[in-house]
Amino acid sequence: MPLGTVPAGTGNGMVKSTLDSAGEPCTASNAVVAIIRGHKCSLDVATILQGDTKFFSVLMFAWGLVADIDIESEKYRWMGSARLDFYGLQRMLCLRQYSGRISFVPAPGFEAYGEPTRYNGEFTSTQSSINPGQEQHVKAEQYSYQGPDVDLTNLEWRTINGPFISVWLHNVPWGGEGTMAAPDAKFADGNLDLILIKDCPKLGLLALMTNLSDGGHVKSPHVMYLKVKAFILEPGQRTKDPTRGGIIDIDGEVLARGNGTYKHDQKTLMTYDKLQITMDQGLATLFCPVQQ
Repeated sequence: MPLGTVPAGTGNGMVKSTLDSAGEPCTASNAVVAIIRGHKCSLDVATILQGDTKFFSVLMFAWGLVADIDIESEKYRWMGSARLDFYGLQRMLCLRQYSGRISFVPAPGFEAYGEPTRYNGEFTSTQSSINPGQEQHVKAEQYSYQGPDVDLTNLEWRTINGPFISVWLHNVPWGGEGTMAAPDAKFADGNLDLILIKDCPKLGLLALMTNLSDGGHVKSPHVMYLKVKAFILEPGQRTKDPTRGGIIDIDGEVLARGNGTYKHDQKTLMTYDKLQITMDQGLATLFCPVQQ
């Protein structure tokens, strides 16, 4: 079943990506006309796995700076989309770094990033992400789509250790109407674009963020930009305050919160622990301005 998107939120990254692919402005009228025309394109779908819990994503995955800005700026929602710029400046002036590790299967041409490692296949959280009241529901869900059936054991895995300022994965080019997060991202190439910042001076980070509107930030020497076919995050604590963790953000929603984070007492689908992402190439179908 094809899905149609109309810009009605703060970011509108998906509809911006579909309309921009045909050179059309991101407006509600253009989005509605694209749906009426009925042209279609395929879209990759990411499956996030932790223990027995799965979540499906089509836009982006963030941990670190981008996730903190996206979620913690909710306290300034009355400001509209300006909240992201306002709180983003606050976060850059009071910069956080997080310990942790990422592992990934690089797409062809990106094998030089990171160090070789092995896939161990263990993705059960140290704290169960399913409570007894959810057990019956989870069993029922086993009859629904469970994500791609891929053998990751014999793939060429690479790893990078923290600390990290930002870990940002994108499925499409635009994260918002003014944020071209991943300029080389394709709708159905079977890859996620990884935008990684490990260390960067505050002024350099500010200059980097001003280039988000045209994708120029990926050319910064402080940014690693590569494509991956599978990904593992092992999130850690803030380097300057080990009692506090971070936020894991999927498509603009909180997937997991660490201790001491914004609204950390609220329940989340997953725990702040190791998780895995795999891709299902072209699984979804979107209405788009031109046939692709």
